[in-house]
Amino acid sequence: MAGMVQEDASSSVTSSPLQIFSLMSISPSMGSPYPWLRELKSEDRGLYLIQLLLSCANHVAAGSLDNANLCLEQISLLASPDGDSMQRMSAYFTEALAGRILKSWPGLYKALNSTKISSLSESILVRRLFFELCPFLKLAYVVSNQAILEAMEGEKMIHIIDLNSAEPAQWIALIQALSARPEGPPHLRITGIHEQKVVLEQTALRLTEEAEKLDIPFQFNPIVSKLENLDMESLRVKTGEALAISSVLQLHSLLAADDDGQRKTTPPKTPSSAHLHRALQMNPSTLGELLEKESINGHSTSPDSGSSTPFSAKMESFLSSLLGLSPKIMVVTEQESNHNGSTLMDRLLEALYFYAALFDCLESTLPRGSIERLKIEKMWFGEEIKNIIACEGIERKERHEKLEKWIQRFDLTGYGRVPLSYYGMLQARRLLQNYGCDGYKIKEENGALVICWQDRALFSLSAWRCRRRYD
Repeated sequence: MAGMVQEDASSSVTSSPLQIFSLMSISPSMGSPYPWLRELKSEDRGLYLIQLLLSCANHVAAGSLDNANLCLEQISLLASPDGDSMQRMSAYFTEALAGRILKSWPGLYKALNSTKISSLSESILVRRLFFELCPFLKLAYVVSNQAILEAMEGEKMIHIIDLNSAEPAQWIALIQALSARPEGPPHLRITGIHEQKVVLEQTALRLTEEAEKLDIPFQFNPIVSKLENLDMESLRVKTGEALAISSVLQLHSLLAADDDGQRKTTPPKTPSSAHLHRALQMNPSTLGELLEKESINGHSTSPDSGSSTPFSAKMESFLSSLLGLSPKIMVVTEQESNHNGSTLMDRLLEALYFYAALFDCLESTLPRGSIERLKIEKMWFGEEIKNIIACEGIERKERHEKLEKWIQRFDLTGYGRVPLSYYGMLQARRLLQNYGCDGYKIKEENGALVICWQDRALFSLSAWRCRRRYD
């Protein structure tokens, strides 16, 4: 950073406070705690946090830990888990970058994390809070159920495979819809997959109660397994059953199975002071505008930035095995962002875009002092950010990719696309109208549903079928 200061010192453009800050050294000689940082206005603080995060990431990738430490020290004075959206988000990116540094010393990292307890009940609670407070999962469930109902019209025996059976709300709604069929309800069997037996037991209890109340023949088949270790024989698909498969925010984790942890990434060059200086001159009002107007270090933020090739041996094998079961429909919901880039900077830029929108969603929904908001940000968004930024190899499970990549994968494996119906999209629009917030939007793209906050796509939902059998 000191080199950046010397290079920028010749610039005659110093009208913005941020341009002045970019000329200042952040070496220890400035003294701590850098009191001028605390006097920044909200917009200036957000822009400066972006600069610091980008600089810190480049220092971490280049192994320049002294400079990374100086950036982290300054960020810690500006970021806060109970501040505005940018401050809150920066707090978790800072933790992720620090975690990546600490992983260089495995003993120290393990010692500092040895007493952390991951509570399954808390993680399920957080997912439920997100479901209640934001419409993303509600939209996914409503549109998925409609696609399944249309595919299963007239079927008397229906089997649904849920690749992450932790939330019964979707299937309670489906059971209610099936009970209202003019021809009468079918025999319904749901196979639920989850790592924890107790979660499956709770789901089975809720669904069985609902089915009994509505007098629907019902059976729940629990499978305790990680998705990557799933034994296809345990799914027990029977002749005569019409099969549907549902995956909500699950498939991307299988992309980690192809990474043996030995892949090396090429550290990006540190962005020049001229790049950062020009970015600050524009004085944009939002994080998204900054990233859209300025490509840092030549890293484009186009849809293809940092994305992997669609080929994945584990994914292809998994999707092929499911295809072999001849599903009438498979409905897939995934995060709509490229968080599977090979370099740290690729992932950082995309993650800044994506999580800035999610933090803004909660800013519009809940007060800053809300415990529910803090839990969602810390235990969901924060954990995903840490995994995307701090982890590599098999540990990096949050490998989100965009709809175009999923379309390529399913096409190559032999699936045929099922366009979402007009009625399914109509239900989604009605749900958003009832939600009463103009920031949430939906659009149709390649026959799929894309759910947005403002103009930023955050989640996609696509439907597929066995092309050989049903086309």
